Amino acid sequence: MAEQSSNQVAFGIDIGGSGIKGAPVDLATGEFTADRRRIPTPHKSTPDAVAEVIGELVEGFDLPPDSPIGVAFPAPLDHGVIRFIANLHKSWQGVDLPALLHETTGRDVVAVNDADAAGVGEQRYGAAAGHDGVVLVVTLGTGIGSALLVDGVLVPNTELGHLEIDGHDAESKAAESARGREDLSWEKWAKRLQRYFETVEMLLSPELIVVGGGVSKHHEKFLPLLDLRAEIIPATLRNKAGIVGAASLAARPH
Repeated sequence: MAEQSSNQVAFGIDIGGSGIKGAPVDLATGEFTADRRRIPTPHKSTPDAVAEVIGELVEGFDLPPDSPIGVAFPAPLDHGVIRFIANLHKSWQGVDLPALLHETTGRDVVAVNDADAAGVGEQRYGAAAGHDGVVLVVTLGTGIGSALLVDGVLVPNTELGHLEIDGHDAESKAAESARGREDLSWEKWAKRLQRYFETVEMLLSPELIVVGGGVSKHHEKFLPLLDLRAEIIPATLRNKAGIVGAASLAARPH
């Protein structure tokens, strides 16, 4: 790959429970400038072990020396510091992720919640591009991830999948995993989504809702069944959104 100037390219990383994925991103278009690479998440996924994998990922690409790194991480972060962690090793609690990865890579690093990164990707380059006002990006999967943007500015760590609705944690009833676990028809699942989205709509009055996650490729089976004030549309970046959004935030945080 020909070297590009750092104001054109940032490196995006998506840290997951099973794999750590990364690619350089063209900040003008949101497209990868080289094929994404994936390395399995270390079995004992301590901060040092994950940082070593990320160093290997970054070294595998011909990047300008001052290209920043954006990291999508599966937990809420407070200015890059991990306050609690559900799916990775408990030693992550209290870790300053940008500082750790700067030490490993020598580059400027921005770290955000993975749902927030995906939301920023969709707002800057995907389904919500060009939409101002209040935009909600929701990922339906094992749980419900959420990203809230107001005039393009991220409101971080919203965790709207954990709203209590009708006495239940919302994602326990409305996540895509609940549809599979309970063998729900699209119609029955859509009723649960209706209850979830109408509650979020009452609280936040979004003008646009973007629905992501793997199930979004079947959007025609459930989105038309929903009756909301806001326009609701499928995501377009799919599994690229976290990498693209993280890279974009590394170069342009707000």
